[in-house]
This record gives sequence, C-alpha cells and structure tokens, in this order.
Amino acid sequence: NVESVLAINRRACNVQHPKLKEIIIEDFFRLDSIRDHLKGYNACFFCLGISSIGLKEDSYYRITYELTLNFASILATLNPDMCFCYVSGMGTDSTEKGRVMWARVKGKTENHLMSLPFRAAYMFRPGFIQPAKGLKNTYKIYKVIAPFIPLLKWLFPNSMLTLQEIGLAMINSVNTDYDKKVLEVKDIAVLACK
Repeated sequence: NVESVLAINRRACNVQHPKLKEIIIEDFFRLDSIRDHLKGYNACFFCLGISSIGLKEDSYYRITYELTLNFASILATLNPDMCFCYVSGMGTDSTEKGRVMWARVKGKTENHLMSLPFRAAYMFRPGFIQPAKGLKNTYKIYKVIAPFIPLLKWLFPNSMLTLQEIGLAMINSVNTDYDKKVLEVKDIAVLACK
C-alpha cells in the first residue's frame, strides 16, 4: 500500500529499498533546497527530537517547537491532504502552564501542530519504548534494562510500547480516522492493531 518513502536525515540510514528515497540535510531550519522534494506525500512521521536533560529552555524550545513547526508548516502548505504524526511523549502538558519545562514545550508544539491545515494530525505520546533487536541508535541504558523488560511490562502495562507498535500505529493512522488526536500508550496499542 506504500508507493514511496522519503527519509530526511542528518546522516544516511544505510537502508536500501526500491521505494525508499533519502535526503541528507545539515540544517532542518533551511529547507528551501529540498522544498520541491516534499510535495506529493500523504503522510509525515515526524520522529525528530532531543532530550531536555542538560538543556536550557530556549535551546530545547528552538529544536522541539520552532524546528518542528517550521517543517510542519511547509508540509501543510505543500500537502494539505497529509496526515501528520508527531512523536511527543507521555506526560506532555497540553495546558502549556505546568512546571515541567519539556512538558510545556511539547504541549505547545502539539497544540500548534493540531491547528495546522492538515487532513489529520496525531500526537503520539509513548512512554518507555522497547527498541527493536539490532537497532543501532539506542541509548546504552536499554542494554542494561533489557533483561527486566518483561517485569517492567507487567508492573507498568500502560507505560510501555515496542518500536514496532508505534510504527504500525503511525502507518494505520494514515488510512484510519481515529477519533482521538492525542494518543496515549493505550491508544497507540489499539491503533497498532487496526
């Protein structure tokens, strides 16, 4: 059901497939050189982000809010029939007024994304994400936690998802009019099975 995929990265993903095109770009704030390549798509899975640990609010805001809205605004102009999926995070603050900096910024980002003229926009709020086997770009802490994942799933069933579940839910969101726009862990798990 997928005609083509365009991956926009800072580094090559080193995946070869006849349906995959890849554009390497240094600065996600400067999209003029690739603007024509962004036309004609009906979905965007926006998975770019950084941890707020050790960052001041202005730096985190620039990447999380400004960069995301810059990219999304261009896509909304070029592809109004697009379904935009944004990977946010469990605990995001939709009121934008809480004490936790990252949650406020993510909340503002989600709110503004949902106001853009996309056909649909879904805010994915995963908790702990279990990486797929063989995945190269994972935090080292995952290797330490890996033996305890079955216990963690049992203790916190509404806080954990696999990377595959998130991916399937995003794919399914393109062809399904899911009634919720902000998807918590339970919603993502349901949408992964549609």
